[in-house]
Amino acid sequence: MEEMTDKSRIARFPRNDFRLAQQSSYDRDSVEFEEAKYEATGWFANFDRNSNKKNGNFERKEIINGREEYVVMEHTGPGAIVRTWMPWESYKKPGTNAIIRFYIDGKSEPALQGNMFDLLNGKGLIPYPLAHESLASAVSFFPIPYAKSMKVTVSEMPFFFQFTYRAYDADTHVKSFTMADYTRATELIEKTAQTLSNLNQPQQSYELAASTILRSGEQMSLALPAGNAAIEAIKVKLGNYDDAHITRHVIIKMSFDDKQTVWSPIGDFFGTGIGVNPFEDRYRAVLEDGTMLSSWVMPYQRNAMITLKNIGPDPVDVDLQANTGEWVWDDASMYFNAAWRGQYPVATRPYSDWNYVTLTGKGVYVGDSLTVMNPDKRWWGEGDEKIYVDGETFPSIFGTGTEDYYAYSWGGKSTDFYQHPFHAQPRANVYNKLNRKTTDERNTQGYSTETRVRALDTMPFSSSLKLDMEIWSWADAQMGYGVGLYWYADENTTSNRQPDEFEARNVPPLPN
Repeated sequence: MEEMTDKSRIARFPRNDFRLAQQSSYDRDSVEFEEAKYEATGWFANFDRNSNKKNGNFERKEIINGREEYVVMEHTGPGAIVRTWMPWESYKKPGTNAIIRFYIDGKSEPALQGNMFDLLNGKGLIPYPLAHESLASAVSFFPIPYAKSMKVTVSEMPFFFQFTYRAYDADTHVKSFTMADYTRATELIEKTAQTLSNLNQPQQSYELAASTILRSGEQMSLALPAGNAAIEAIKVKLGNYDDAHITRHVIIKMSFDDKQTVWSPIGDFFGTGIGVNPFEDRYRAVLEDGTMLSSWVMPYQRNAMITLKNIGPDPVDVDLQANTGEWVWDDASMYFNAAWRGQYPVATRPYSDWNYVTLTGKGVYVGDSLTVMNPDKRWWGEGDEKIYVDGETFPSIFGTGTEDYYAYSWGGKSTDFYQHPFHAQPRANVYNKLNRKTTDERNTQGYSTETRVRALDTMPFSSSLKLDMEIWSWADAQMGYGVGLYWYADENTTSNRQPDEFEARNVPPLPN
């Protein structure tokens, strides 16, 4: 609970190192890479669920205490479940009779059980926002730790599912979850839920500020106080947003201790995508007037600089403000990094894995913001995330769909605004916070922006991390992709993402 609410915690490498892993209902035909031009087979197989038509995307069936149960997650060793995701089996029917049970440390009776959706949607035992209902899904970030082993079962054939967990070294001491401990921690749980619910709000004042008009190609910089410190808040506001492309044409750059670690269009850095799409999460906020806020903690030892550059054709009024706080640099401290990749056009055939980022070195991956331009009404987001850590040849995190990675479901119809402390959909089709969806229309054309930040489900890596997302649309089309990326790392860690002004100016046109 305390780790979830301490924003400075992720700026230090975990005291107890762990590997983030996931067990999901991904298609088990996805064994090794093979090209798929016109049919999604093999590596790009898309039966990411279970039904009577095809069984096997779960661990096994067991008879437990006279009941038939489906084992959907199993791990031996110390760990903690830190994220669960379950979709509705019908877009319009959120209910289920399935019972989910968590068996800890080999015991024959579950330590926690309940209705599969009621337990995980923030309306039951686990309070909002530690668990919640997103668009047609139940999502929980409530940690369930275990000392020796975890087995999760459901009473009915599972549909889609994801269980994300921390796998600790064998000698790590972990205290297993019990309902007695849950009861004793009620006050802390409620306090944590309240803290997470208080999303980013505008700072009343900032200690550092700079404003100017940037002509095409010009930039301005704001130097931070010298010495051991950390940026705690950044505020950016432009003069106007009449041209939605402006959020791609203004670039934010940052350097720490004389090394540039941040380069990104501001729309992707703050999670708004193309134009102003208001939302708030744990680390960022975009307000209706175009004010953009960041509260990532960014430590440094000697110096830091924030720079805004205009790569667009027209002058831009810019206002930049920042606050810093104290920081004691130690061996676990890491530098904040943010990068961007954009590409247009991106062909949907043959099927492919689109690399978000590949990192080499040591650090912790903490989030991303994806903006796509889809020229077709049909659903674009069937693609699974595939995440490889420390040289894995097969991903330890293999997902079930792009919308599932961003914690909602039924993406072809879930074209509406939503937000949560750890994920949001600021825009889909023509809808955002200022223009909510009121019909059952099924149209995913235009821009969609999905964003996810991490708390207990951060991804530490000791030598490398590679994150791919499948390009998997029902249409044979030319799409546009752009993704902002966030991670912490030591000074020697490198990435394959480099500044790319050409693609930042190459904003995909909206479909007619």
